[in-house]
Amino acid sequence: RTAERILSMETRDLAIFAMAKLAESRDPETGAHLERVRKYSQRLAAEMSTVEKFRSVITPGFVRLIFLTSPLHDIGKVSIPDHVLLKPGRLDDREFEIMKTHAQAGADTLDKALRQHPKAEFLRMARDIAGGHHERYDGGGYPNGLAGQEIPLSARVFSVADVYDALISRRVYKDAFTHDVAKSIIVKGSGTQFDPDVVDAFLRSENEFVAIAHEEARQTTVMI
Repeated sequence: RTAERILSMETRDLAIFAMAKLAESRDPETGAHLERVRKYSQRLAAEMSTVEKFRSVITPGFVRLIFLTSPLHDIGKVSIPDHVLLKPGRLDDREFEIMKTHAQAGADTLDKALRQHPKAEFLRMARDIAGGHHERYDGGGYPNGLAGQEIPLSARVFSVADVYDALISRRVYKDAFTHDVAKSIIVKGSGTQFDPDVVDAFLRSENEFVAIAHEEARQTTVMI
C-alpha cells in the first residue's frame, strides 16, 4: 500500500509538472511567476491554518496541495490566440474579453479530468483555482460572478498571491511596484476584491513574502 501511494503521488506530481510546463511554453514570463506564486500561496495557507476558524479546513494536506496545484491556475491560456496572449502591450476591450475566457477554459479542462478521476483531490483544487482566481469577493469578478464564500477557499487564497506577484513584477505595459505599494493596493481591496481573512494572513506574512521575492529576484524583474 505504501508503494502504491508513493507511485500515485509521483504520478500526480509529474502530471502537474507537465501541465504547468505546457502553460509556461505559451508565455515566456510564466515560469518565474509560477515559482513565486506557489510559494506565496503556501505561505498564506500555512499562516491561515494557525487561525481557529480555518484549522479544521486548511490541513497540512491543503497546504501541500495548494503549493503543488497553483502552477496550473493559468492552464486555460493554452486556448488563447497568440495575437492576444503575446501582445506586446495593454489589451483592448475585445482582446481582454478573449483573455478572460482562460479561467473557464482551464476549469473546464481540469473538470473533465476530475470526472474521470473523482478521487483525485489535486484535480479538484487545481480546477477550483483555475476557475476562481479572477473572481472577486464582492461578486464583481469573472467568469461566474461568485462572491464571498461561494468562491472556493483555495482560489481566495491564491488570488492574493497572484495579484501581489503581478503588482511587484515588471510587464511590457507597466513598471514593477514596490512591496509597500503592492501591500497598500491589497489592503485597499480587502472585502471587495479579496477575502479579508486572506488579506490579514498576508499582512502577518509580509516579511516572508519579501524574502520569497528577494530569493527569486536574481531570475526575475521584481521590485521590492
